[in-house]
Amino acid sequence: MGTTILSFQDRVVIETLHKEHYSLGQIASRIGFSRTTVFKELHRLPGSYNARRAEKQHRDQITQRGAKSHFTSGLKQYIEDKILIEKWSAEQVAHTLQLSFKTIYNWIDQNKLEISLSDLPDHGIRRHRAKETRGTFCHGRSIDTRPREVAQRTTFGHFEADTVLSGKMKGQAVATFTERLSRLTIVQRLDGRDSQSMTKAIITLARHLGANLKSLTVDHGKEFANYHQIEDLINKPMFFAHAYSPHERGSNENRNRVLRRFIPKGKHIEQISNDELIAINWWLNSRPMKCLNWQTPIEVFFRNLHDNC
Repeated sequence: MGTTILSFQDRVVIETLHKEHYSLGQIASRIGFSRTTVFKELHRLPGSYNARRAEKQHRDQITQRGAKSHFTSGLKQYIEDKILIEKWSAEQVAHTLQLSFKTIYNWIDQNKLEISLSDLPDHGIRRHRAKETRGTFCHGRSIDTRPREVAQRTTFGHFEADTVLSGKMKGQAVATFTERLSRLTIVQRLDGRDSQSMTKAIITLARHLGANLKSLTVDHGKEFANYHQIEDLINKPMFFAHAYSPHERGSNENRNRVLRRFIPKGKHIEQISNDELIAINWWLNSRPMKCLNWQTPIEVFFRNLHDNC
């Protein structure tokens, strides 16, 4: 026997021969497995045996239990989809599969997965922050005056905001808004890189969230220069982090790094369709996070949203 795991083709043969009233021994001999394996497979699901349903249940079981002792094609596909398409980290995938994240790294090193280190967050390298080139201003309410409860993440509705640019000197950008308690991040297209575009985006956010938006913490980028107008329109305070202190907006900075895996530097925002932007929002917020005790941002956000209604 070349393997101890039935393939989908084996299941199709079992279904076909079983319908033609072949015996267990005859089916086992045809596919090269034991009679016991065939018997268990035929009784995998209630009712008449169906190869497609049996294969689906088999793959679901692999995903749920992590297939700790078997590296299968289904497990390989699951890991590659999560890392290459949804941009999960190896640790996030490992937690979902109840594996050690070192196991996934070992599979990468052994070339069992079509994944390289460049496909992982930060490419395995922690990079220095690039010098600010957008221009700044020096006014606004200091983060030093922000209530302690905001810093401690004990209350819901306090957001951090920033702008993510493409590689062009002009053109569209995206605004990112991260709720500090849940880490839920909203990525919204901006028509330009000016303060008017950001003002419009913040007003839209405030209109959707209502009383659930309690404050905004931002940097001194010129896109926030209209802060007086924004505060008057949304009736919420804006706090400004100190210069060269990205850690004071750490949640938003972290989410922006993840966002860069979907929108790498140099990719024009105009190339991203609205459907792609919706998918990016979903992928950012549907991944389990260690800091949330492996809950997803969207779970934590909507639970708190419900509690505040």
